[in-house]
Amino acid sequence: MTKPKVATTSLAGCFGCHMSILDIDDRILKLVDIIDFHKSPVTDIKKFSERCLVGLIEGGCCNEENVHVLQDFRKNCDILISLGDCAIMGGIPAMRNNVPLKECFEEAYLNGVTVHNPSGRIPDSPELPLLLDRVYPCSEVVKMDYHLPGCPPSADTIWEALVALLNNKPLDLPYSLIKYD
Repeated sequence: MTKPKVATTSLAGCFGCHMSILDIDDRILKLVDIIDFHKSPVTDIKKFSERCLVGLIEGGCCNEENVHVLQDFRKNCDILISLGDCAIMGGIPAMRNNVPLKECFEEAYLNGVTVHNPSGRIPDSPELPLLLDRVYPCSEVVKMDYHLPGCPPSADTIWEALVALLNNKPLDLPYSLIKYD
C-alpha cells in the first residue's frame, strides 16, 4: 500500500517552522512509517512528480517566485496548511509593508550603514525574482485549508494536526496547542 505524500516549502520565512517539524524528535520515525515526504527541503526533492495529500507552507509571499511555488502547491496538494504566523499574516517579513519598495531598495543597496556598493546600482538581473508591492499572507494568494498559528507552531501542534488529517479525523486541536500567552 502506498503511503500518503506530504510536501513542505518555505517562502518568505525563517525556516523556524521546518525546525518545529524536525522537533517532532523520535516521532519523526513514526511519521515516516505512515507518510512519504515528497517535494520538501527535508528530502531535497525540487519538483512534484506525484499528487500529495498535505502541503505544509511556511512563510508568506514577498516575490513572484513565492507566488508561483504556492500556486504549484495548491495544484498538487489536496490539503494546504499555513504553518506559522508568516504564512498566516505575513509575520516579520511583512514589516516592510509600511515602507515603499523604492525606499527598501535604497536602504538595502545604497544608503544602509553597512552597504559597500561602489557601482551605486540596485541589482536588477532578470534572474532575480521580482519583489511584490508587499508581503502577502498565503490565504490572499490561494485557498488555504487550515492554519496552524505560532512563531513557530510547536512540534506537538504539527504532529497532532498531521496525525488527525492522515487518519481522516477532524482537525480539532486542544486549546493548549494553539494558545500563545
